[in-house]
Amino acid sequence: MKFAALACAAVFAAALSASTFAQNYPAKPIRIVIAQAPGSATDVISRIVGNRLSEALGQSIVVDARPGAGGVLGTEIAAKSAADGYTLFMGNNSTHGSNPALYAKLPYDAIKDFTPIIFIAATPYVLSVHPSVPVKTLKEFIAFAKTHPGQINYASAGNGSTHHFCGELLKSLAGINLVHVPYKGSTPALGALMGGEVSMMFSNVADTQPLIKGGRIRPLAVTADKRAAPLPEVPTMEEAGLRDFYVVSWFGLLAPAGTPPAVITRVNADTVKVLQRADVKAALGAQGLEVISGTPDQFATHIKSEIARMTKIAASAGIKAD
Repeated sequence: MKFAALACAAVFAAALSASTFAQNYPAKPIRIVIAQAPGSATDVISRIVGNRLSEALGQSIVVDARPGAGGVLGTEIAAKSAADGYTLFMGNNSTHGSNPALYAKLPYDAIKDFTPIIFIAATPYVLSVHPSVPVKTLKEFIAFAKTHPGQINYASAGNGSTHHFCGELLKSLAGINLVHVPYKGSTPALGALMGGEVSMMFSNVADTQPLIKGGRIRPLAVTADKRAAPLPEVPTMEEAGLRDFYVVSWFGLLAPAGTPPAVITRVNADTVKVLQRADVKAALGAQGLEVISGTPDQFATHIKSEIARMTKIAASAGIKAD
């Protein structure tokens, strides 16, 4: 009887502790870890959402950029952080899509080491070239690449990144030989494209839009099944003559596995409200992003399906990390 009483007391104490935690959360500043560089789309999105989420939660939110290794470094840091509700992670299609699909071993498990909170938004990639490349359409680029095998290089945000994935998929579908040049993040990779160090790159609309508008790079096609609202003049890959090329850039909040359910519920509910705000929709829309929202379970299902889809495409196209 004493043991039963002690067990009941322990359960009651745990429930009371969880309830108290939920009522007091958050009691200190929160950080959103990102695996990309400052100025990247992930950074911009984290700040847009984080600023408004900070108001809803009543605590400051700091974006902690940890770029490197194609997103692996920052993701590992987030995965191994304390599961106390004060570290969140802005995951994306590289950290929870192409990386798990391409690497047999990672220092984190995209499924087991994280608890999904909410799907934030998605946007297509844009295939762009340096203005010095003598092409204006995708068909012209493919023809040019076929007459210059192994002489055209493309940038990525790192081995295993979705930028890398897109480049290898293009090689496979178009039957061309391109040279992969990995950088430590999308920002330096785009800098290399603007500077003419590389000839082409796939990068999302949010990152490339201002460079395209400024004439720094030339867009050839977007990788979704419809044109991007901020770039209505740029055709889809299929419209440009290449079928079966569909890869989008997406972003969503996660927490280290083991984070209290009350935190997940609270952050999800407040983020849903944030994403319904007209100013937030406008700010994300200006970046070429479509707001998604939804429940933690819906986001978890998306992540699993993305990893499975990317793994299947990587296998059929023979895509491998360098």
